[in-house]
Amino acid sequence: MNSLKDKIAIVTGGGGGIGSASAMVLAERGAKVMVADRHMANVDITVGEIQSRGGWARPLIFDLCVENQIRAAMDRVAGELGRIDILHNCAAYVSAESLLLDKDIETMDLSTWETALRINLTGTMLCCKYALPYIPRYAGASIINTASNTGLQGYTMLAAYNCSKAAIMQLTRNIATSHGKQGIRCNTISPGMTLTQSVLEQMPQAIQDIVESGTLLPSLGQPNDIAYVVAFLASDEAKHITGQNIVVDGGTSVHDPGFAQLRALAAQEAGQVH
Repeated sequence: MNSLKDKIAIVTGGGGGIGSASAMVLAERGAKVMVADRHMANVDITVGEIQSRGGWARPLIFDLCVENQIRAAMDRVAGELGRIDILHNCAAYVSAESLLLDKDIETMDLSTWETALRINLTGTMLCCKYALPYIPRYAGASIINTASNTGLQGYTMLAAYNCSKAAIMQLTRNIATSHGKQGIRCNTISPGMTLTQSVLEQMPQAIQDIVESGTLLPSLGQPNDIAYVVAFLASDEAKHITGQNIVVDGGTSVHDPGFAQLRALAAQEAGQVH
């Protein structure tokens, strides 16, 4: 499948998890992928994997907290490759430290709030800002921002993270509105809990089990489950989709809050009947 053949793509957060999966799927479908992250070691793994499969990939190192680095990175891509057709903003502030510090607003310190917004929201905005001048004004260019299903509803923790992700959805709508007539589409993808290496290592199994119990499908998502939707949104098959938030969470966010308990009760009663 070469539906993205020779398109120029940038994937932030490409050193691991969903970003790495996205970079690999875009490359498999023919895109030339600039794999962006803060750490060369992580990027080299993704780039090497893409190249070993016969795809085209190069590293792109910058820090989402440093505006000049973002501007220079977009200038570099355009200077070397001529344009930017696809931008997937996937990098985010999710770490063991953030899980401990980002709880509710009563206990959160200001630096935790500011860090989440600076990396997740402002970093995404700046990538869009400095990529847009190099995105051709024609039907086929696509920006895909990454939010989260927890940005759609109340949650017991991660207040800063969730607020930053909710704001990304509005940023997407603004870009889609301001640049749609120029042929540039902008959509958001909102994953649920996804079994990246980071989640497997940092998220307690008890929390994974709770989220899975509220998922309509048999299991939590894998990184490729998200990457395939990114590739679709980047392709001409999605040429009439813009300004949308596509939720990829196995149905976690669509049901009544008592779903898991009611399912367990029904199973218990069925067992008693038999």
